[in-house]
Amino acid sequence: MTSLDVRLADGRLLRAYDTGPVDPAGSTGPASPDGRADAAGGPVLMWHHGSPQTGAPLAPVVAAAAARGIRVISYARPSYGGSSPLPDRDVGSAADDAVAVADAFGVDTFHAMGASGGGPHALAGAARHPDRVTAVVTLAGLAPFTERFDWFAGMRAPGGLRAAREGRAARARYAETDEFDPEQFLPVDFAALDGAWSDLGADVGRAARWGDDGLIDDDVAFAKPWGFELGEIAVPVLVVQGEGDRVVPRTHASWNLAHLPEATLWMRLDDGHVSVLGVVPDALDWLLAR
Repeated sequence: MTSLDVRLADGRLLRAYDTGPVDPAGSTGPASPDGRADAAGGPVLMWHHGSPQTGAPLAPVVAAAAARGIRVISYARPSYGGSSPLPDRDVGSAADDAVAVADAFGVDTFHAMGASGGGPHALAGAARHPDRVTAVVTLAGLAPFTERFDWFAGMRAPGGLRAAREGRAARARYAETDEFDPEQFLPVDFAALDGAWSDLGADVGRAARWGDDGLIDDDVAFAKPWGFELGEIAVPVLVVQGEGDRVVPRTHASWNLAHLPEATLWMRLDDGHVSVLGVVPDALDWLLAR
């Protein structure tokens, strides 16, 4: 995997990652002229990381993608993993950032997949750049804030998002005393973190090097208007949700399903917020069929 600091027109830097073109055997090869596929015909996936993480694609994502001949690119959102801050950013700002990263790697069109905090940002690209993003998968992703349903209901620890509704200063104050509540996760979530998805927990630990600003800005962006409407997204979207999720409850998936023009829901009855990521290989197959 290679990393690259992408310089944007506004002077910011984004730390970006690229596994390089692959074939199903996992070997590298030259990119095709249009940037979409490698020499074996495999597509490109833009991975949108959760909150907080470094931006590097997680090992299980890379492995599942390589087995299918899929090239993975990703980047750290502002204030994460070496990327420059973007004060007052909204979710929609990720669309232009993602396209800038794709351009830097010579990629034209791509699929997008985001987990947890990455889900809304994956949708942003489809809303603003439907000519570049061909299909989207969100895993345990939030819905836009609305008062038309109880957005916080079912969240075990909504304090950070409630503070974010009051603005960045309030969210930053909350971060000074915030502690992880293990009751957010089901036993199957901890089993996933101890097993196949151990790289997720390790990456969260690595993300601590850059402090809390990325997470604070994510929460503020989630809790205010996103800068686009779900109804603007014309590409196919797969919404994947764990029935037992105590971080992002199922009501968020139901709202997204009802408001996305071309959406499919996979409700995982036995999964929580982390264990639902076990569906990534199947979700990649869904993208390949689009």
